[in-house]
Amino acid sequence: MVAVTIWNEFRHEREDEAVGAVYPNGIHEVLAAALADAHDVRTATLDEPHHGLTAEVLEATDVLLWWGHEAHDEVSDAVADRVHRRVLEGMGFLPLHSSHYAKPFVRLMGTSCSLQYREDGATERLWVVDPGHPIADGLDEFVELPETEMYGEPFDVPEPDRQVFVSWFEGGEVFRSGCCYRRGNGRIFYFRPGHETYPIYHDAAVRRVLRNAVEWASPTEGAPRTFGERA
Repeated sequence: MVAVTIWNEFRHEREDEAVGAVYPNGIHEVLAAALADAHDVRTATLDEPHHGLTAEVLEATDVLLWWGHEAHDEVSDAVADRVHRRVLEGMGFLPLHSSHYAKPFVRLMGTSCSLQYREDGATERLWVVDPGHPIADGLDEFVELPETEMYGEPFDVPEPDRQVFVSWFEGGEVFRSGCCYRRGNGRIFYFRPGHETYPIYHDAAVRRVLRNAVEWASPTEGAPRTFGERA
């Protein structure tokens, strides 16, 4: 069983009535419900001491899911550094949707992680472009999301190790929506769907992607790495 921590700003749900109607107990609780039947899940939020991400919590975490949007700058540098180090040590990291601007993700990518966007509630088709990848297990050729926010290229991130999904939007834009990376010993999967005013995380196929991604990103045993001077 994978030890999963789900981190969420938990701001929009309390401040915006429309968001609260979709996620009354917070996005983190819906994500937890999608994973709790198979994994050991805990949640953490921005306004908790240390943002809920103490060294002890992260040490006990195999995979960290991260949802942030309006308060990236409120995440302390100390906590961002702590997450960064744990990923390099082997913790899996799943930044979701607007978490492309999350401090830990930006540090791990080494780029601006900027993109284009439009909030129009139009249809998205999330195409599976790497059907042999474990994260795509059990999916059809594409996942259709009837209302979503458009993210468009250019997306200022390094070339992914594996590209699992590419999105197409009604406006004609495309976007790399499922990017796999390895940093140090840790596996990273950036997954774009998840705007707070739409019930994206209630969708069965999206929840399947998240379950698959947790399994893929969980730490694996490997040969020990040694550094420094050798005799």
